[in-house]
Amino acid sequence: MHNFCTLFDSNYLTRALVLYRSLVRTGDEFTLYAVCFDDLAYEALGKLALPGLVAIPLGEFETAGLLAVKPQRSAGEYCWTCTPHVIRHVLDTYRLDEVTYLDADLCFYAKPSLLLQEFAQSGASVLITSHRYTPRYDQSAASGTYCVQFMTFKSDSRGLTVLQWWQDRCLEWCYNRVEDGKFGDQKYLDDWLERFDGVHALRHIGGGVAPWNVQQYDVHVADGALHANDAMLVFYHFHGYKQYADGTLELGAYRLAGSVRELLYRPYVQGLAEARREVSAVLPGFDRGNATKVVSWKTPLRNIRRRIKGEFNEYQSL
Repeated sequence: MHNFCTLFDSNYLTRALVLYRSLVRTGDEFTLYAVCFDDLAYEALGKLALPGLVAIPLGEFETAGLLAVKPQRSAGEYCWTCTPHVIRHVLDTYRLDEVTYLDADLCFYAKPSLLLQEFAQSGASVLITSHRYTPRYDQSAASGTYCVQFMTFKSDSRGLTVLQWWQDRCLEWCYNRVEDGKFGDQKYLDDWLERFDGVHALRHIGGGVAPWNVQQYDVHVADGALHANDAMLVFYHFHGYKQYADGTLELGAYRLAGSVRELLYRPYVQGLAEARREVSAVLPGFDRGNATKVVSWKTPLRNIRRRIKGEFNEYQSL
């Protein structure tokens, strides 16, 4: 039995449902603890009553410390601020030995136990994952070496020491800008291997495939399973994906091979559509999750540059 946690509001609800369904398909037993950042997301999950998913209302989770900094931060910055606190809340409230945090825009294609077995064998108390940037997209100097996307914390002294330090730092400063070597909740991870005892950086390349590194891999099907080169593709991070109100799909400003669009993005778009139908069945008129398209005189020039670089990924359908 694996314990996972995540956070999202109604704008990311359909992505969270795709994440949940993908975990179910892997066959691993799990509980997913979901902190809902608005009432609509909590209401939808309550009506869906999904096995193995525990919906947590925001009011049950927020602490006095979080509420004190909330007015100073944007919605996105506040979510980042809350990430380590979600992990701690779930560990403490449900008395778990360990929990793995998942970004809501992940999708699993193989058992997460493939990654968690490596963590168990490492003897560590904290698991982090590297961005593994393709050189042309390397943002490690600004955004960090490691990605807050798949992180495991044990509730032992080493794990809680790291987690408490991260909680404190995010309360002090967590903004969507680069400042004094910090960026959001993420740059804080850069020196954990040196700063703390018991931190392991995931080696399995199938954990953490994302648009900023997928150019390094041959994504293909072998023996009925998705692979990245010779490794099982365990999860993909659909960072940068947007769907606009006019139906346009934006896959992000990265070079994406045809196999990546067909094997990863097309099923993901279909999964999101099914999740929207699922939510609409219990919340008629549900209309959250569409991004606002910003268009200016610069837009055509931007699109030309992206086409030249092979990074124009806007589609009417997939």
